Amino acid sequence: MRRTKIVATLGPATDDPKVLDGLIAAGVDVIRQNYSYGSHDSHKRRIDQLRACSQARGTQVGAIADLQGPKIRIQRFRGGRVELREGASFTLDTAIPPADGDEHRVGVTYVDLPKDVKRGDTLFIDDGRIVLEVKRVMETSVECVVRVGGPLSDSKGLNRAGGGLSAGALTSKDRADIRHAVDIGADYVAVSFPRNAADIEEARRLIAESNGTCGVIAKIERAEALQCIDEILRASDGIMIARGDLGVEIGDAALPPVQKRLIQQARNANRLVITATQMMESMIANQIPTRAEVFDVANAVLDGTDAVMLSAETSVGKYPRKAVEAMDRICLETETQWGLRGADYRVDAAFDRIDEAIAMSTVYAANHIGAKAILALTETGATGIWMSRVLTGIPIFAFTRHPETLRRVTLYRGVYPITFDVTHTDFLRVNREMIDILLERGAIHEEDIVVITKGDLRGKQGGTNGMKIVRVGELAAESAL
Repeated sequence: MRRTKIVATLGPATDDPKVLDGLIAAGVDVIRQNYSYGSHDSHKRRIDQLRACSQARGTQVGAIADLQGPKIRIQRFRGGRVELREGASFTLDTAIPPADGDEHRVGVTYVDLPKDVKRGDTLFIDDGRIVLEVKRVMETSVECVVRVGGPLSDSKGLNRAGGGLSAGALTSKDRADIRHAVDIGADYVAVSFPRNAADIEEARRLIAESNGTCGVIAKIERAEALQCIDEILRASDGIMIARGDLGVEIGDAALPPVQKRLIQQARNANRLVITATQMMESMIANQIPTRAEVFDVANAVLDGTDAVMLSAETSVGKYPRKAVEAMDRICLETETQWGLRGADYRVDAAFDRIDEAIAMSTVYAANHIGAKAILALTETGATGIWMSRVLTGIPIFAFTRHPETLRRVTLYRGVYPITFDVTHTDFLRVNREMIDILLERGAIHEEDIVVITKGDLRGKQGGTNGMKIVRVGELAAESAL
């Protein structure tokens, strides 16, 4: 069973129900809806189609609504594109008409740009392909000299080296998109370009005001977010390492160690982490990945990421299913070859909650007794995320009656959702019935050792307070346990 989860972005290339069904068959665990593109109607249609396909297959697939955020872009050129020469002057002007750009100047979507930059700053356009040095700042414009030139077309992204652009994380569009994401049943909302924990808390408040229960993922793509990563982790349910804009702001050479550190920090904080951006970019047009892309995915798996993500590879690519199959193959092989670690994770830590202590004790015991599975009866999925922070090869089955919890745990590394309504089951037979489900699926066998966690009070959040180690073949059907 693959422990690392796969996130695939939906788009025009996946609108055929057969293609979407093929992605699910190939192993997609979670889909991403990119709110930077498409309409509310198209997002709803894709989510409805996803739910129909996953229900037909009897599987759970989570859904992330990825907000556009304050993506700062240049405006448009009269001819659609220009060629910038090294050493030439080029002005970013917030006051000119949106489609009036030429080889000397272009408009900018961010009107406060002149307030946020100063002489000597370095600005990047189009993911760093164009490099500008700020020479003079006026009231509505920024005059620059081209340090790295080349072709430049409409609406490319703009970044400042080192970060520091003060645009707020949530735009008016994002607020409307949050309400829509709640309405269509998204499981997570991803906040783009958060600066601090306050941006995440605002998104959570907007979700609650819309009567939603979506988890909140912070996309780490601003340099300043790294300075307050601990508070962002505390405020969020997890992070996405968005390596495109982040790499532009901090520099490509700094990105690999930052990625490794972020994965470890998220795991230490009991938060999920997604590694994203250009993981298999060549498969937009090709049927196999490059060797460098294979290593990129494998290294994220080795570092302990919860999920790896496909973007344009599936949303607009020629071979969306093959991209998922390739990622699945790489994850599985890497996990097979990699020795297990983490049995001493947080061994010296103190726990504030009983259910967290049970979760940590369960994985520690399972690792040392040779258990074949962990069975966690859960209301919110919290025990699943805690258990999955230990890098174990033992599958963790999250048994729950709540559809939202079933879909939420699809993002947790090594956790697999099982529909189980404890309130409609004789509580004296709960253990037996959970084991029977896994026996029927072939996930465990007679004589296997499994570890079970549950609470004394059925249906109570945070009520997990017991752990039991069971040998399957010795469990009598009539046993009360």
